[in-house]
Amino acid sequence: PLVVHGGGPRIKQRLDELNINSKFILGLRVTDSKIIKVVEDVMIKFNKEIVDALEKKTCISKSVTIKENNVIYVHQKNKELGFVGSPNRIDTKILKKILEENYIPVITPMGLDENNQSYNINADTAAGAVASAMKATRMIMLTDVMGVLDSDNNLLSDLSIEQAKKLIDKKIVVGGMIPKLKTCINTVKEGTEAGVIMDGRLPHALLIELFTEHGIGTLIKK
Repeated sequence: PLVVHGGGPRIKQRLDELNINSKFILGLRVTDSKIIKVVEDVMIKFNKEIVDALEKKTCISKSVTIKENNVIYVHQKNKELGFVGSPNRIDTKILKKILEENYIPVITPMGLDENNQSYNINADTAAGAVASAMKATRMIMLTDVMGVLDSDNNLLSDLSIEQAKKLIDKKIVVGGMIPKLKTCINTVKEGTEAGVIMDGRLPHALLIELFTEHGIGTLIKK
């Protein structure tokens, strides 16, 4: 497994402590020079906590951050968002080396541009880019809902790319599920075998998804 983590609530908490206001455009935090420093500090600290927690469970892990083993290279998404990046290259050699050494890469969703400037990246976007570059068998999004729901709020277990697109076009899928579903569509198009959106709060959620016939959540594939 490769782990890509987020950190939004911790970033918000730290910004509140510092009395720094931030605004969002289409779900993405506008990130100026003050905020990117806070994001960097919070994310690197959180990354270390995850690595330490995995080590306590006898899962040997390795930090992948902009300061250590960086693998994500970006360009600026747009000027209005400031230091928010879109991945344009993933250094798969570093990731493959970490995996060959039997470590779990724990990846912070941040990247560097050609001038070594750090950028914040939406965690779903970062996960999709890593999954595509590594030709992953699955990209599994652990969230706090069952998966993708139909117009009657019933779980949709399997979706093709075309079916997923129609759900967005018909506005059956709305809000925060739209970027998650779009990321799954893109990563499957670009080389991942399938994407899964599922409730990470369920006990043994990953085991059920990977080792039972029907799994849980929503599976998106070609």
